[in-house]
Amino acid sequence: MLSPERFPLRPEALAAPSSGIVEVFDYGRNRPGLLPLWVGEGDRATPSFIIEAASRSLAAGETFYTHQAGIPPLREAIAAYLTRISGQKVGAERIFVTNGGMHALQIAVRMTSGPGDEVIVPTPAWPNFRGALEVAGATTREVPMRFGNSGWQLEIDDIARAITPRTRALCINSPANPTGWTATLDEVRAILALARKHGLWIIADEIYGQFFHDAPRAPSFRDLMNEEDRILFVQTFSKNWAMTGWRMGWLEAPPALAQVIINLIQYSSSGTPVFAQRAGIAALEGGDSFIVEQVRQAKLNRDQLITTLFAVPGFRLATPPGAFYLFFGVEGATDTRALAFDLIDHAGVGLAPGTAFGTGGEGFLRLCYLRKGEDVAEAANRLAARIRARAVAHA
Repeated sequence: MLSPERFPLRPEALAAPSSGIVEVFDYGRNRPGLLPLWVGEGDRATPSFIIEAASRSLAAGETFYTHQAGIPPLREAIAAYLTRISGQKVGAERIFVTNGGMHALQIAVRMTSGPGDEVIVPTPAWPNFRGALEVAGATTREVPMRFGNSGWQLEIDDIARAITPRTRALCINSPANPTGWTATLDEVRAILALARKHGLWIIADEIYGQFFHDAPRAPSFRDLMNEEDRILFVQTFSKNWAMTGWRMGWLEAPPALAQVIINLIQYSSSGTPVFAQRAGIAALEGGDSFIVEQVRQAKLNRDQLITTLFAVPGFRLATPPGAFYLFFGVEGATDTRALAFDLIDHAGVGLAPGTAFGTGGEGFLRLCYLRKGEDVAEAANRLAARIRARAVAHA
């Protein structure tokens, strides 16, 4: 334990929560034969045409400081991509390139909240929302979602009741990690109406917007917003184009905030490497077919998982409409942290415990199914066998 006398640190730093996902990851890392489905990425490497764009940039000597907001060609490519997939005109002046989606989230948090402020986060939720908020001194106000036969549901009235005079923002992730919950257009409208009524910011994480299985993309705040709305979109290259290790993302914000955002980028990263930005341009302009194939494979895997696990008594699950996660429970297993370790040891499958995702996650596990179909089928069979064996042992 750190001695406060020897290491006097800020309480926000000391209180930064450890990742329950990383704990399990470290426990099972490098186990022979283990199927690692615990983190939020697929098993495909970045496509070669993206890598080649970065290589050309390095060979051309693009290794110097650059624009804090991102090189103009990348900002224009992001705006064109968003315009293309949303059907709504997006200007390049709204785009600010960051070192990953986490960096974009940190900037959004720094602009909207701090000590004494509250931010509402529907949970179960990606733990980095809480981490970013609390490191900044803000308080996370969790609004638990509800799980039933139709899957995970967010009650808008629960959000409304959670708003206090200290509330500064709503953090909305749709499609959601880890549940796959996806807001309907009516729910998006209702959330936006609450934000307008109370003068709140919306930090919109729509990273999984194209991993939606009922339409080409999920409903978005972009479908209903106007120029006066206080919405900050955090985005990443990680999921669509298999670029998790590149640490490339962007923040979309009202142009009036440009200088504030540029200042925050300067004092946190001083910009994003040009060679990575060239790779981003290649991904945006040539990666549509790769996304289509990823989404197709994710849907096939989801359906395979559901078919296999539904046939086994003891699983609590519903078909997720979006993202690429199955967030499921096991009857009688309340300590899913312990169950995650058990599944590593006895099934050779690595999953993330639901306790890592906040209130409402207890009793659940997250499985990332963006992998080869045969790996997901094998994981489903191993899980089914282990849960059957546990049920017999406890009978």
